Amino acid sequence: MMRLLLVVVVVLLLLVLDVASSAALVGETCSSSSSCGTSSSGGLRCTSCIPPPGTGPAVCARTTPIDPISSSLPFNRYSWLTTHNSLAVVGTKSPIGSAIISPPNQEDSVTSQLNNGVRGLMLDAYDFNNDVWLCHSFNGKCFAFTAYQPALSVLKEIGAFLESNPSAVITIFLEDYTAAGSLGKVMAAAGLTKFLFPVEKMPKKKEDKWPLLRDMIAQNHRLLVFTSKQGKEATDGLAFQWTYVVETQYGSDGLAQGQCRNRGESRPMDSKAQSLVLMNFFTTNPSQSWACGNNSSPLVTKLKACYQASANRWPNFIAVDFYMANAPFGTYDMRRTPSPSPSPSAFAAAAPPKTSPSPAPSSIMSSAASRRQVSEREGATTTIAPAASSSSSINNQRSFLPAFILMGLLVLLL
Repeated sequence: MMRLLLVVVVVLLLLVLDVASSAALVGETCSSSSSCGTSSSGGLRCTSCIPPPGTGPAVCARTTPIDPISSSLPFNRYSWLTTHNSLAVVGTKSPIGSAIISPPNQEDSVTSQLNNGVRGLMLDAYDFNNDVWLCHSFNGKCFAFTAYQPALSVLKEIGAFLESNPSAVITIFLEDYTAAGSLGKVMAAAGLTKFLFPVEKMPKKKEDKWPLLRDMIAQNHRLLVFTSKQGKEATDGLAFQWTYVVETQYGSDGLAQGQCRNRGESRPMDSKAQSLVLMNFFTTNPSQSWACGNNSSPLVTKLKACYQASANRWPNFIAVDFYMANAPFGTYDMRRTPSPSPSPSAFAAAAPPKTSPSPAPSSIMSSAASRRQVSEREGATTTIAPAASSSSSINNQRSFLPAFILMGLLVLLL
């Protein structure tokens, strides 16, 4: 009986190994994300950006997020990957049954975005259908055909992620069309109040400083929420964005080469009264093909322009559409020098680069790896943007040794 039981166990193990070995590998051609395996296959997805659209078949790629390995710098010394219109996901159907006509800006859910390294979310909140809804709408009103989902459901996703990732820090930017008190109530209902960074602790004066990231984590102040509507600090406990953030012009108007001008609501980009910098990098009409070709070296060029326009400060938040879309060799390693005003100095494929005196990126990586920002003084690593790994940068060979061992064991048992 015992021998029969062992035989059954070995056969089951062989079946598991066979399933694992049949999973798609990074760089293999695919027709859809399902052909790259399940979610347990390590985040594989089917992407048409590698190779560039029109130059070959789509292949399986993997997103590898990297969070800070050190948190000993102030919060405003980090840069975070941010998704524009995070809620506007391809293929979403409105819970109220209406077809959504608003164009999508992202490919996957908010939970997937967070799992893939996104740490900044841009959401549009409206009073709609006797509740607070996330809509991608116009004229300050939400309609059935622009209503993606109730805010509560997405906020609960964020709360669940914070619960299961105790060192993660998330920032939400709200384009706010809600009445006073509405957002505070839905935040509380989602269980997010305990994570909120207190408004009274935010640096309101130029001489005020952000706390160290590790202190924010230790105190569980791991959710920062900025609203575009003034007066919500008193009614909802939410920070007024323009007191703390300068932001670039959004959409195609903000993509002019060599320029980095502020949007209308923001103070000028070089205003030191605001301690955080948000850079937008997306077209007015969302385009996956544009993201494929530009969420790489053109983005780095924009970063250089914004560094200079923002009083030698690198953006803390880099907002993009279709964050998983980037051209091959479009990933980068942004390194900060030990100077008081840190700046990227070099880009490298593998070995740590030497620090360059140049205040801007100097070259693009020659292989696809995770994009991360590193402080050489503190060793802090934080996600800027995850990347699709190419077949040339990863060992794609499967190991069949465990299968042979188990087959030998099965022969002995029989």
